[in-house]
Amino acid sequence: MTRRAVVKGVGHYLPARVVPNVELETLVDTTDEWIRTRSGIERRHFAAEGEGTADMAAHAARAALANAGLEAGDIDAIIVATATPDLTFPSSATMVQQRLGMTTGFAFDVQAVCAGFVYALANANALIISGQANRVLVIGAETFTRLLDWSDRATCVLFGDGAGALVLEGADGTGDSRDRGILATDLHSDGSYRDLLYVDGGTATGVTGHLKMEGREVFRHAVEKLAQTARTAVEKAGLEESDIDWVVPHQANIRIIQATAKKLDVPMEKVIVTVQDHGNTSAASIPLALSVGAADGRLQPGNLIVVEAIGGGLAWGAAAIRW
Repeated sequence: MTRRAVVKGVGHYLPARVVPNVELETLVDTTDEWIRTRSGIERRHFAAEGEGTADMAAHAARAALANAGLEAGDIDAIIVATATPDLTFPSSATMVQQRLGMTTGFAFDVQAVCAGFVYALANANALIISGQANRVLVIGAETFTRLLDWSDRATCVLFGDGAGALVLEGADGTGDSRDRGILATDLHSDGSYRDLLYVDGGTATGVTGHLKMEGREVFRHAVEKLAQTARTAVEKAGLEESDIDWVVPHQANIRIIQATAKKLDVPMEKVIVTVQDHGNTSAASIPLALSVGAADGRLQPGNLIVVEAIGGGLAWGAAAIRW
């Protein structure tokens, strides 16, 4: 028998404030048409004053636990993927642990920017198959709008805030590609591309800083690297691209999503797209999209799902999951 990390529940949370493109026209030199044409984004959510990453993560966690029919006390570990923790320390994960009333187990953060949720999934999978934990709550949560430079119209219109969560549980499988759960993961990074996407702040500068991005170069790397990592994850699972039921990509830009799907020879009808409603929510985008896809009935038990993401670092990766 082979130990697998199986998805038991999924949930998400979005802040109440919805910001359509037309509202941004009053803040920066842009238009609704310009934003839609270049990104596919129509609206996004902004966290309220006093609403932090840990707050949103806790809301998404409760939704995922309810969907799984579990309580916080049933969870052995919490992993939060975020590039926007409320504090330098403690970790957002321990803050979520406290908000859930969970007094056992352990919690930690993973920071791989937009690829963070894929990295967190890989870590959770390793914890479960090694026997370190049986149930792991994996959360992606970001208040990315607090890193934006509102004088940079090329970047400030792209991002939003939110959180999504999965509950993973250990289960015995046969060891082949028909098993439910995480079948394979594939992770990469290359620090030589740091200047393509970064925040110019931190403890070394004494300020939080703002997001900086070389959009054209990020696009070029994203399409190539996302297609390759998705393909590798599927191959590691002993499957082929034709076996894919759904691709659930990082929701950065509709053009990246479309170009990557084309390289994978996956029709857009098999791609879950939420970028129009949420914008780029960094590490939260994949679990948000998974939750939306599950809620509207597109994701069904037995489906082969490929998730893939790329973010600052550059860091990128993918996972093949049998739903």
